[in-house]
Amino acid sequence: MNEIIKKNGITFGIILGLFSIIFTTLIYVIDLKLFTSWWFGLVGFIFTIVIGFILVSKTKKQLNANITFKECFTVYFIAAVIGTLLSKLFEYILFNFIDPQAKETIKEIAIKAVSEMMEKLGAPASAVNEAMQKAAETDNYSIGNIMFGIAIVLVFQAIFGLILAAIFKSKSASSQGL
Repeated sequence: MNEIIKKNGITFGIILGLFSIIFTTLIYVIDLKLFTSWWFGLVGFIFTIVIGFILVSKTKKQLNANITFKECFTVYFIAAVIGTLLSKLFEYILFNFIDPQAKETIKEIAIKAVSEMMEKLGAPASAVNEAMQKAAETDNYSIGNIMFGIAIVLVFQAIFGLILAAIFKSKSASSQGL
């Protein structure tokens, strides 16, 4: 593996992970309700996209504007994996060891939000009660659910990485294959 790709992937992965840790910490300190806010998730997603563009652009420049599809994808995906793992590890530690009560508070906020949304959409009371019961029994910060979350995030990151690679690959590098 090219050293520039490895170095940039690791460096930007750490940047993504640290951003996520800081972002999570700020939400935790400011208001736990923000964990259930869709627009806070959107801010994190936009940051990831921007960092991805910067990462691949910088790597392409360091490789003298000659980067293959595979190199684009690889550098981005290394960063995505490292950032995701750091982020989810922090969440696991925060909500299972540092402040387990916070995850219960977030669960209550989420249950209330889901209930209100379902009622606004005219869902029958039995469906609302069933959804609330299922949500109450779920531990979103268990090791199994964290691992499932990592898998889901990495699937979306891979899709974004493929799009990014298609955008940034060099024209001359495209004849070199994936």
